[in-house]
Amino acid sequence: MIVALNNKSNLTKEEFLSYQEELGKITCASTMILCASPLNIANYNLTNCHWGSQNVSKDLVGAHTGEIAASQLKSYGVEYCIVGHSERRQDQKETNEEIAQKIQNLYAEGIKPILCCGETKEERESGKLIEVIEQEIISATENLTSEEKDELIVAYEPIWSIGTGLIPTIEEIEEVFKLINNLLPNTKVLYGGSANDKNIDELKQCSLIEGYLLGGLSLKPENLKVFIEKLEN
Repeated sequence: MIVALNNKSNLTKEEFLSYQEELGKITCASTMILCASPLNIANYNLTNCHWGSQNVSKDLVGAHTGEIAASQLKSYGVEYCIVGHSERRQDQKETNEEIAQKIQNLYAEGIKPILCCGETKEERESGKLIEVIEQEIISATENLTSEEKDELIVAYEPIWSIGTGLIPTIEEIEEVFKLINNLLPNTKVLYGGSANDKNIDELKQCSLIEGYLLGGLSLKPENLKVFIEKLEN
């Protein structure tokens, strides 16, 4: 199992150091990945987590003010990186083409991408679910080698579920996971979107889920500890 933690744009330096101390007390048999705010990457100091980033530049090192290149992440020991999160697709207007380039840049530095995909409520209700997921997956992976596709991690996050406390039914999750597994047979697929310590028992009923991408829960070590205990027992 994979448990990826997305802190998003949270935690000052002092808050992160305290948070990290609490996170270090959690026993986790799964692969736990901490994707902190970019400014806190330099403060990583844990033995029970792998290091991750929330984003990477579509460009290489050079005259790209404010961007963080894949080689720079690598120099700080980053092993994983989230790409294509719905918040960046919406807020920063990231395109499928830019996301595909980011994935290639990460692989060039030996960093494993965690590709996010998901539909809005309107897209689901209008019957565009399969079209949206297929487009996001295919456009991001069409130029990858078979080995790179196998190493890719995909996180399915229904956009309408993120931060709402609502989750799809097990049948709805299985529908999307089967679609992704058909497109990428050897790729690990995670679930994200309001997963927490209260609904993990329900989510565990879906045998296709190979891990979780956690947002709000990642900021609450005590609740996260309960989540992991329920997940692994």
